[in-house]
Order: sequence, then structure tokens, then C-alpha cells
Amino acid sequence: MEHFKNIIEFNAAKGLSSPENPMLGLSKLSDSCGLQIQEFTCDFYIICLIKAKSGKIRYGHTKYDSKSGCMYFTKPGQIVGSNDINPNEEGFLIFIQEEYLYGHTLNSGIKKYHYFDYEINEALHLSPREEQIIMELYSKIEMDYYNNQDEYTREIILGHIDSILRYSQRFYKRQFIHRSELSGKIATRFNNQLTTIMEGGLLVNEGLPTVKHMAEQLYLSPRYLSDLLKQETGKTAIELIHLFLISEAKNLLKGTSLSVSEIAYNLGFENHPYFSRLFKKVVGVSPNSFKKRLLN
Repeated sequence: MEHFKNIIEFNAAKGLSSPENPMLGLSKLSDSCGLQIQEFTCDFYIICLIKAKSGKIRYGHTKYDSKSGCMYFTKPGQIVGSNDINPNEEGFLIFIQEEYLYGHTLNSGIKKYHYFDYEINEALHLSPREEQIIMELYSKIEMDYYNNQDEYTREIILGHIDSILRYSQRFYKRQFIHRSELSGKIATRFNNQLTTIMEGGLLVNEGLPTVKHMAEQLYLSPRYLSDLLKQETGKTAIELIHLFLISEAKNLLKGTSLSVSEIAYNLGFENHPYFSRLFKKVVGVSPNSFKKRLLN
């Protein structure tokens, strides 16, 4: 797998001209853009809007069609590549070396955009209006990038990049709602999967379900799953796992003669005190107090 340490190295491998700024690269997509590399990793951020005439993009672990306008975002170290892509020239690539962000609010602010951690079939699919908004912002970046750069250029360009990221956040929220309506509420599927794990006795053998495991079962990345669930329920994946387990614990405390330790074990908790602390945090009283209250 190829790895690119910087934008200059990347452009040279692709046969592209050297960037105007070694810390920031722009490229309009075309057949000569060199996207036919199967897989690569790099030490810089990539923001891409692509409309492919044919071919499939590999993003994380899965390939997906991208004939309609869609965006993907990668951070340093993430795997990205493509397979026989014939891109529409309307798209673009923005490469941002981490050093370019130093001293700007985006240096820390970019980390709040969770979609840089999305991996599996989680590209942002744009409506025509959304695509127009993103392309207009890119055109503004391009205008400053290729003019004589001065002391204001970096601040202006990063402002436009921040706007692209903010709009993308908004558009993802729209996508979460729209796609959950098409495919069924993810929260329902999530809880059904937890029930399957519980009824199959897997908690005793495999321990507490993790967000990573749940995401794999639903063919999503952990970050994307949590963001979808947050949109639907107001709670993250780990919060919903905890609520499910405590709900099961309450049922066992009510309907069985099992001790608190036995219930903790049956629910996959290796650490009894951790179970008690979590129960008290969610319910407001300890498991023993809850059971005594039931007896009284």
C-alpha cells in the first residue's frame, strides 16, 4: 500500500503540478487525476467531492457507487483508494497538511467533525442544491489560492474550508434523518441486535457488547453509528448499551432470585463494583437498594 508523507509527494506520484502552497493542495477531478490507485494512506486531511461517470470508490472497508454527487473526508492515516474511477470533472480534492491549521481555530475544531472518522458506506450524498453550495465555496477557495497569496490568504481560505465542514455537518444531519426513514430506524435495529446478543447467552461468554462490535453487526463505523443514534434518540451508542443492560438488570432483580453478583455476571460484567456503579448512575440507587425496595 502506498503512503504519502506530504502533498508534494502525492502530486508528484499523480503527475500533478506542484501545489501553490506546500501545506495546502487543490485539484479539480479529471480523468488524468490519478485516482486509479487501489489503496493509499497519507499524512494529511483530504476533502473530496466526486461525481463518477463509472467505477467504485473504496472508503474505509467498503466500495460504493458515486454517480451522484457525494463527499468523503479522510484524516491522516486513514485508508482511501478507488477502483477504475472515471470521475466527472465537476468534483474536487482539497489536501490539508496538519501544519497549515496551526494557530487557527480549525486546528482543534476539525476534530469535532466526526465524519473524518466515518469508514463504511458513509459518504455524504448531496442534493443538487447542497452540491451547488459546496461548489460555490470551493470556487472561493480556488480564487484566493491561485491569486497572489498574501498575509490574508490563509485566514480567508481556512474560513471557507470551515464553512464547507459546517455545511457538511448540516447535510449529514439531513442524511441521517432521510436514510433512517428509508432503511428503518437504526435505534430499532440496534436494540434488536442487543436483544439477540442477550437471548443468545453471548454476554456470559463474550462480555459486554462494545460500540465497535455493535457497529460491525450493523455494517457501520462506530462513530457513524453513535451519530445516527444521537440524532434519533438523543443518546450515544454506549449510553444506549448501558440503558439496555440496566433495564435487563432491573428485570432480573424483579423476576428472579439471583444475587446482584450473579446478575452482573449474566450480563457480561466481569467487574461487580462497576456494574453497581453503573446501575446507581442510571437508576439512582444501588442494585441492592433497588432489590430491597421491591421486597418491601
